[in-house]
Amino acid sequence: MRRLIFLALLLVSTVGFATAQASTWVPDKAHSEVGFSILHMSLSNVHGQFGNIAGTIQWNEADVSKSSVNITIDATSVDTGESARDSEIKGSGFFDTDKYPTATFVSTGIAKSASGITVNGNLTLHGVTKPVVLQVEGPNGPVPGMDHKPHVGFSATTTIDRTAFGIGSGYPAAIVGDDVKLTIDLEAVKQ
Repeated sequence: MRRLIFLALLLVSTVGFATAQASTWVPDKAHSEVGFSILHMSLSNVHGQFGNIAGTIQWNEADVSKSSVNITIDATSVDTGESARDSEIKGSGFFDTDKYPTATFVSTGIAKSASGITVNGNLTLHGVTKPVVLQVEGPNGPVPGMDHKPHVGFSATTTIDRTAFGIGSGYPAAIVGDDVKLTIDLEAVKQ
């Protein structure tokens, strides 16, 4: 009987440990955004952001390569600080948000290195899916949030070619640069 109780306790403690290593996190929409920067008329960078981010991060602390990311970005939330430009960007010449209201990123592989975390994945934007690589710093934390749940922070960067996604194809690179620098600041809440 003692042996059976010991085995049961051992099993329960092992399951608890394994569960603590893998967890589900969701973006804190109030503290997460995807920022972008693109060259205008070969003169200066125009900055903007998307603020409505949803999805899940399956985080495996013991083995980061077993983690995954699935994020949806509301393309209609684009904000460059100029409402006329925002309307043009949402239009058919760029994002065509009536037809493609969201962008998604789904990881295909995650690896940890001395300089941070590399997340490979597929970005679907404007109805086109292309592989991208995110260079990630983090996680920072966890710290308890106002909701009494653990919060962590990640920051990621990548550069994409807008023309590869069919965005702004009517504009030459001399007017609207081809390269778009993305900066993702994500605060995630443990579920």
